[in-house]
Amino acid sequence: MAKPTTVKIKLESTAGTGFYYVTKKNARTMTEKMVVRKYDPVARKHVEFKENKIK
Repeated sequence: MAKPTTVKIKLESTAGTGFYYVTKKNARTMTEKMVVRKYDPVARKHVEFKENKIK
């Protein structure tokens, strides 16, 4: 079987709160690691979230 085009990733907060989002990304078109500014409700502000593998 072929590999799926979308993979699940974990976007973890750089604020060190331990909060994370789970999302999907297209592994063929986005080969580099994803970095997004999103809201961290624990820190109560917008911070950068970096991609990690789901364990």
